[in-house]
Amino acid sequence: MDLQPTLRRAFEGRFGEPPPFIVRAPGRVNLIGEHTDYNDGFVLPMAIDRAVWIALRPRRDRRVIVHSLDFDQAAKFSLDNLHKGKGWLEYIQGVAWAFQVEGHRLEGWEGVMTGDVPIGAGLSSSAALELAAARAFAAVSDLEWEPVKMARLGLKAEVEWVGLNCGIMDQMICAAAQAGHALFLDCRSLEFEQISLPDGLLVAVLDTATRRGLLDSAYNERRAQCEAAARLFGVRALRDVDMQTFEARAGQLDPLTRRRARHVITENERVIQAVAALRGGDVKTLGSLLDASHASLRDDFEVSSPALDSMVGIARQADGCLGARMTGAGFGGCAIALVHAEKAREFSFHVFQEYTRQTGLTPSVFISQAAAGACLVPA
Repeated sequence: MDLQPTLRRAFEGRFGEPPPFIVRAPGRVNLIGEHTDYNDGFVLPMAIDRAVWIALRPRRDRRVIVHSLDFDQAAKFSLDNLHKGKGWLEYIQGVAWAFQVEGHRLEGWEGVMTGDVPIGAGLSSSAALELAAARAFAAVSDLEWEPVKMARLGLKAEVEWVGLNCGIMDQMICAAAQAGHALFLDCRSLEFEQISLPDGLLVAVLDTATRRGLLDSAYNERRAQCEAAARLFGVRALRDVDMQTFEARAGQLDPLTRRRARHVITENERVIQAVAALRGGDVKTLGSLLDASHASLRDDFEVSSPALDSMVGIARQADGCLGARMTGAGFGGCAIALVHAEKAREFSFHVFQEYTRQTGLTPSVFISQAAAGACLVPA
C-alpha cells in the first residue's frame, strides 16, 4: 500500500509546507532459515510491500519530534539527553543512541510517521522502524547510506537499547533488499547475494491474528539453549556443526539440547538447498523445504503454536500452494505460503474462510511481492 499521499497530507496539515524528506523501510518475511541468524548461520528473507513511512524536515536544536498517525500521539527527545523509556519511540531513540555511540554527529528532525506492517506479527515492524529512523537521521545529517553499517546500527539499537537479544537478519533485509529478490545472507560474515524469485511465484502472508511479545517470550531462552549446545560441541556457534558431527555426538546431548541443535543444523542445510532450488527454478523442492522447516520449528525448536499449525495446515490444502511454514520468531504471528500467481486470489479466499471457520479468529491474508529496502522516496 502506498501511504505516501496520506503521510504528505498529514505533514502539510501539521507543518504548513511539503516535507523535504520522505523515507520508507519495509517489513519482511523469512522464506527459510529461522532462528539460524543468531547462530551465525544462513537465512533467506525478503522484504514485503508493507512498510514504515516517515515524512520529516530538519531541526537545528538537536531535538527529534515524531507524530505517529497510527498511535495518535506525539513523542520527542533531545539528542543531547537520551533516556530509556517504553513504547515505539524507544526504537527511534535507540537508533539515535547507536549512531552517536559510533561517533556520528546527528541533526534533529521533526515529522509524521505511519505504517502498515502489523505489530507483533513476526514481520519485523521493529526493524522497519529502526531502519526508517536510520534513513531519516542519515538524510538530515548528510550521512552516506551503507546497508551493512546501517543494519549493524539498527541491531545495536535493538539489542543494547531496547533489550531484545536478536540476530541481524531483520535489519539486513530491511537495509539491503532489492525488489524482486530474496537476500541470501551469511549472518557471520554479513556477505549477501540477491537471489531472483521466479516469475509466477508469489508469497502469501498469513496473519493468524495471534500476537507474541518477544521480550516476554521464550526467545531469549532459545538463544541461550543454542549457545549452550555450541559450547558442548566446542565451537563458536552451531553454524560450525554439520550433520555428520551432530549424529556422531547426538547421544551425548540431553534430549532438549539435542532437539534445539538439530533444528539449527538442519535449517542451515535447508537454506543452502533452497537457494539451489531457486537458482534452478525448482519451486516444488522449495515448497517441500518450507514444509520441512515448519515441522522442525514445531517439533525440535518448539516455537510454533496451535494457531500457526492450523494456518499452515489449511494453506497446504489450498489449491495453488507449493509449501507453507511459520515465519518469524514464533509463538504467534504469521505464516507464509508459496503460491502460484494465477491461484493467489482463490488461495487467499480459501485460507481466510477455512481458518475463520476452524479457529473462530479473523485472520489477515495478503499477497506480497519482494520489495526494495529502506530508501528515500521523492518528496
